[in-house]
Formats: sequence, C-alpha cells, structure tokens
Amino acid sequence: MSKRQFSRVPLALAIPAIAGLAFLVLPLAGLLVRAPWSTLPSRLADPAIVAALRLSLVTATLATGVSLVLGVPLAWVLARTDLPGRRFVRALVTVPLVLPPVVGGVALLLVFGRKGLLGAWLDAHFGITLPFTTAGVVVAEAFVAMPFLVISVEGALRGADARYEEAAATLGASRWTAFRRVTLPLVTPGIAAGAVLCWARALGEFGATITFAGNFPGRTQTMPLAVYLALEQDLDAAIVLSLVLLVVSVVVLASLRDRWITP
Repeated sequence: MSKRQFSRVPLALAIPAIAGLAFLVLPLAGLLVRAPWSTLPSRLADPAIVAALRLSLVTATLATGVSLVLGVPLAWVLARTDLPGRRFVRALVTVPLVLPPVVGGVALLLVFGRKGLLGAWLDAHFGITLPFTTAGVVVAEAFVAMPFLVISVEGALRGADARYEEAAATLGASRWTAFRRVTLPLVTPGIAAGAVLCWARALGEFGATITFAGNFPGRTQTMPLAVYLALEQDLDAAIVLSLVLLVVSVVVLASLRDRWITP
C-alpha cells in the first residue's frame, strides 16, 4: 500500500487496526523484553529443558507421521469420492479444531483408557496401555493436529487437475497406481504444508496431552507442559521455554509464507 493509499484509510478503521496489531504484538514483545538473555545459553542447556524439548520434537514428529498415514487417505476420500454423508464426515474431521483440547483429552480417556471402549480391549488382549505414557502423548497430539493436515491436503486435491488421474486410468493404471504416481506428486506441496502445520500444532499441544497423558518429566512432559510447570517455580525458565516455542512458530510461518500468505 502506497503512502497516498494509506492516507485514505478512514480514522475509524485505522485506530482499531493499530490497536489490534498492538494487542497481538505486545505480548510477544513482552517475551523478548523479559527474556533472561545473559543466562539464556545455560538455561537452554538445563537437563529438564533439554528433556522436554527432545520429547516434544520426537512426539510431534511421530504424531505427524501418524497423521500422514491416516490423514492423506482420508483427505483423498473426502476430495475424490462421493462418499455418502461426506459433509458430515468432513464436519467430524474438523471437530478437533474447535473442540476444547481438555475435552478432547477426556474423550480420548473414554476411548483409550483402561476401561475405555477400545482401551479395555487393548489392555486385556495385548497389554497395551496408552494413558500417561509417551505413546499417549503421540495419540493426543495426533488427535488435535491431524485435522490441519486433512484440510490442507483436501484443499490441494480439490485444486489439482483430476484429468491427469483420468488419463492414467485410461492408460490402464489402477486407482492405487494413479494415486501413487500421479496424485501424490501433484499435491506434494499441499502435503508438505499440511505436515508442517500438523507438526507445529502437535508441538504446541497442551490440553489434551495433560489430560490424557499427564505431566511426567522425561516421559510425558512436553514443552508446553514444562512451561506450565515452570510458571509456578521459575518464571525465567518459563520465558526461555516460551521463546523456543515462539521461534518455532515464526520459522513455521516463514516456511509457509508463499503458500498461506499472499501479498
């Protein structure tokens, strides 16, 4: 926007716009101002912070892998088939986006807990217990983050030209071959963007994780949970952990700028 165009912005819009920008930016600036920069390197090397960061990276990556395996086929079904009740299925897929994470954690407990719908069966027949384990963290993060991947991939599939798949079918390719050799290369950027968003959301997950997996250092205590605990004991440590998550968020947004943010 040129200076001349900016001068035409009505004052009634400019003032709330500036206030809105300040409302969003000032809390982030507060983190930077209050950060213990002099002790930052030593705090980042603290074993508790390193353990929480390592666990967060591992579980977020595993949750993204689970989301890719389950979410990409689900997105293809929503975008390329006439599944009965498809709109209802899509609505169910997007529920975790608006569902309070704590409620999601309770729902996971009712399904995968030792007395849950599936948890009791898993415990009785395979001795598998998910709540309050590292695997439980992965499940909670995947539950909350996978919709981001599904929405992104479905949008990419709808934007891709289906005629290439039809051409592959006329040449004798099966649906699976066409999907693997034609569809996937076409929507790879969408899958990559969705995976990054999914990973970032999993990394920042808190409510479902603490409800379903608990907050046990070294086993289920991820970075957001460590921030919550540090707020009660060491404010500087909480700020350092928050800075790490802020940097990750900025990197994710920067990597997706060309796809999600147009000038």
